[in-house]
Amino acid sequence: MAVDTRTRPDRHGESVGNVQRTARFLASHSVRRHRKAWAAVFAALTLTSLLLGSFALATLSAFVGHAHVERYAATTAVITADQNTSYRAKPWGSKPKTVTQSLTERVGVPSDVVARLSDVPGVRTAIPDRSFPVTLADGDRTPVRGPSTDSGTVPVYGHGWSAAALAPFTLRDGKAPVGAGQVVLDGDLADRAGVRPGDRIRIQTLDTPAEYVVSGIAAPKGRAATAGLPHQGAVFFTDDEAARLSGHPDTVDAIGVLAADGITVHQLYPELREELDGGTPARDAAAGTRAPQDSSLLRVLTGNGRGQAEFIEAAPSRAGLLNLLATLCATVIMIAVLVVATTISQAVHQRARELALLRAVGATPWQLRTTVGREVTGVSLTAAALGAVGAVPVFLVLKSMLRSRGAVPVGLELPVLSWMLAIPLVTAILTLLVARVSAALACARIAKIRPAQALGESHSEPAQPGKGRTVTGLVVLFAGLSSSGTAALQSGELAAMAAGSGALALVIACALLGPWIAREAMHLLAPTVRRLGGAGGYLAAASARANSRRLGAAITPVALMVAFVGVQLAAGATTEHEGSAQARQALRADLAVTTRGAGLPAEAARQVAQVPGVEAATGVLHSTVVLAHRSAGEPVLDRLPVVGVTPDALPATLDLDVTSGTLRDLRRGTVAVGTDQAESLGLKVGSTVKLRYGDGVVGSLRVVAVYERSLALGGYLFAREVLVPHVSVPLDTRVLASLAPGADRDEVRREAAATLASTALDVRVEKAPDAEHLRPDDRGVSEVLITVAVMVVGGFTVIAILSTLVLILVGRREELVLLRLVGAGRRQVRSMLRMEAAIVIVAGLTVGVLAAVIPLTAFSLSVTGSLPYLPPAQAGLIVLVVVTTVAIGFLVPARTALRRRRPAALARF
Repeated sequence: MAVDTRTRPDRHGESVGNVQRTARFLASHSVRRHRKAWAAVFAALTLTSLLLGSFALATLSAFVGHAHVERYAATTAVITADQNTSYRAKPWGSKPKTVTQSLTERVGVPSDVVARLSDVPGVRTAIPDRSFPVTLADGDRTPVRGPSTDSGTVPVYGHGWSAAALAPFTLRDGKAPVGAGQVVLDGDLADRAGVRPGDRIRIQTLDTPAEYVVSGIAAPKGRAATAGLPHQGAVFFTDDEAARLSGHPDTVDAIGVLAADGITVHQLYPELREELDGGTPARDAAAGTRAPQDSSLLRVLTGNGRGQAEFIEAAPSRAGLLNLLATLCATVIMIAVLVVATTISQAVHQRARELALLRAVGATPWQLRTTVGREVTGVSLTAAALGAVGAVPVFLVLKSMLRSRGAVPVGLELPVLSWMLAIPLVTAILTLLVARVSAALACARIAKIRPAQALGESHSEPAQPGKGRTVTGLVVLFAGLSSSGTAALQSGELAAMAAGSGALALVIACALLGPWIAREAMHLLAPTVRRLGGAGGYLAAASARANSRRLGAAITPVALMVAFVGVQLAAGATTEHEGSAQARQALRADLAVTTRGAGLPAEAARQVAQVPGVEAATGVLHSTVVLAHRSAGEPVLDRLPVVGVTPDALPATLDLDVTSGTLRDLRRGTVAVGTDQAESLGLKVGSTVKLRYGDGVVGSLRVVAVYERSLALGGYLFAREVLVPHVSVPLDTRVLASLAPGADRDEVRREAAATLASTALDVRVEKAPDAEHLRPDDRGVSEVLITVAVMVVGGFTVIAILSTLVLILVGRREELVLLRLVGAGRRQVRSMLRMEAAIVIVAGLTVGVLAAVIPLTAFSLSVTGSLPYLPPAQAGLIVLVVVTTVAIGFLVPARTALRRRRPAALARF
């Protein structure tokens, strides 16, 4: 027999139907009566759903991101070497663990693999591809650049003509190159250069410029034409000329495989894998040895994976972007939960008397919880849905910002898939759950007390936080201090992560211990408030002391904003400030030779050194190395930027502040080490350190010098000749030159420019060179994301401050009217509110600064050896925002109550 649930009794002896009807009536009445209070909750929940949805979409987009497929659009599969390096170690008390890191320099594929793949069943043809940067100039020696995109000017690369079939490119005009002095340009480049078949054009690759004849103009077709090839320009040489110009004739960058008619990728892949699993190494023995854990087998890329062979920088950039977004997303979740819990708790707390009255007249705990739950659910559903709808456009704006500011490298795609649009719904449900749990916890105390005690309890606050809340707050406080201490023992990214976690834990601890902090703050500030505020100060001190819970709720979002924004801005600013200072101190060069092309050949530095009046000159070659080590027992692979220089030109051009050894001993098999790396690894002059170059080859290097200025010039310094075999593009970013005593700077500058006119295209000689400052690969991404985080999360916390203060002031309207009725003047009440605002501002800034300074100091001393730094303008802006927001939150909502004159006004509240 069916049971009618509308009249089923609950454990309190009342029917479920009656409880639901009562809760529905009370909830609808409360929402109408407390519109302003629930409006503040609505705003906080909408922003929470919006932020969670947009950052979740951004993180997921980075997770499924991939390199764009352009040049290999016509291929069935692409064969490449493994562009990852691995490290396997056994953590403390655990099983062995393997970590991987992407390589930034291209690993070559032996040329003899091409013939083997051509004989694989189902393969129509296997075409090798070599890629190298190209700089062009027309007949007037005017540089010709690729088209512009949101990510900047696209690079131009040279290839062999046979590789044109991989896109495919077909001739639009003219004919294919048949001699070493002929080239085919893609249509965009030809249009920009204004050339036609038969015209001459100057081209620079990895050597000095040479003149070529344009034999034809090519254009993409099929899928390549649809894609528009926006990410790179192409210049095609003969295959033999491309092999010579690439600098590595025995290896190719990739091999494009075209399947025979009727053969699918699923049929061809096993055949290719079987052929390649014969043990072909990724590099020949002469190139060097890879780490034992690295795979020596070649990879078969299909589908979207083919783009990895074109844009090797996409993988490390995507990994860095994903890590930063995931960290930021986790931070946003914790901040959002804290803000929502605080806002809803305050909204429920201001109704304590009303709930107590209901309890006193016989409302059951279940009815109270159900009533509050219905109120919160009604507000949360609409707010979460609205935030979910807005999450998609906010994500698209964030994605556009990342690309327009260069944080996303050329060729990295961040797709928006149809199934991803369901993610904002998931975050909306999460927002709803957080709101319901927060409401249940907020009304738990008033719902548990006995009806006879309810009204008495509603008029008083707990003298101190409950034991559970206090213990939790102390535990979180200890965790925050421990995390800050960990930051002092770590370096680099690990120190930054520990500092960020420590700051957030300290803020959460402050929220849990808010009433205690507010009470202690009043002990310190009460005498000053009374002395400066007169009658208003006396009222403010009395009110704050009597309502420490309310004051703590007002202080928490202020401290949260100050701590979060402070840590985000100061962590990067401290490293950048100290690194820039070291870079300025290290620079000794008087001139710098630069180019807007792909780079400067090694000949440029040699020619500059021979210019009369030049004392010393060095090329600056950038690359990366990977350091395998353990951190707290865990295996770690750190990718670090490094620079290669001419040792004989030091310290005349760059002064690294050597503390032991000498840079004159830099040569093959040696390295100079920064002080930080030397201390963390226990290295000294004569020690041996193992590093993996940018192409994965392991080098066992003897330390010949230890230097101080590693924040500017990296943790490791090489002789240029050591890095050249391990970089894809052995071109210097610039040449630094110091002048001999008495040399005329302008005369030397003109002579150097004239000398280099035939050595490189688009050369400039600068009289005031910029300092040489190496920065991490993901610096652009982190700068943009920090900016976004400060703007979005900082704005969110500002709204949270306003919402909390509005809730507090709305709940105090009766108190303010009562003060007016007993004779307090408007000026006295305004003075009281101003003094209370000052208390919140001072306490919030103090707590927030302490929560930020403790972990920041540990991080700064560990990474830079200096105290934290925040630009004065940014610090002033933080203070201005806090003062303005708190002042608005205190004074604007009170205007209505202060306008009331008649005693009857009390009845309206």
